[in-house]
Amino acid sequence: MPLAPKFTFARLSYHSGDWDTDQRMPSNILNSLLEYTTIPIELKEKTIALSSPEIFNYPFTYLSGHKLVQFDAQERSNFKKYLQNGGFVFVDDCNHDIDGLFAKSFETQMASLFGAGALKKIPNNHRIYNSFFTFEKGPPNTSFELNGWGDDLIHDYLKAIEINGRIAVLYSNKDYGCEWDYDFRNKRFLAEDNTKFGVNIVVYAMGA
Repeated sequence: MPLAPKFTFARLSYHSGDWDTDQRMPSNILNSLLEYTTIPIELKEKTIALSSPEIFNYPFTYLSGHKLVQFDAQERSNFKKYLQNGGFVFVDDCNHDIDGLFAKSFETQMASLFGAGALKKIPNNHRIYNSFFTFEKGPPNTSFELNGWGDDLIHDYLKAIEINGRIAVLYSNKDYGCEWDYDFRNKRFLAEDNTKFGVNIVVYAMGA
């Protein structure tokens, strides 16, 4: 993948389902990158159609939703080629469960593209958990995991598809998107900034 002069938070749109979720989250993560790192950033999120060749200009992309994920032929082709060319996709299930429509349909898509079992749990000592900040217990929990809308489980793992020994798809049922969906200026009211793991994801994705 080409290295852009500045990091861009690129959100993937797709024809099925609802992709335009957690609209304040990207600016929150961008603010955290500005606050904690020296990574040059574009200050605004960019939305890119998964079917567009433009996705190959961005090494980091984000995909989320609540509903059906059913890629069309061009989306399938681009998704697979993008990953094989070194791209990184952070996928977050806004239903925060393992039995909802988004989870089941997205996992079906991944199995059809990369084979059954391609999505694997990653160990809690994986490098992504210390790529910038250290998370000794693995993925931090979210307040949405036990709010009564999902499966009422704390998911103590994330899943990934690895290509050439590196995470290409990072997949979460923890609903980080909603957890970080607030105006970044309100972080000062938190005892601990809960977006720090988002910094780890970006730093890992960018190979820093």
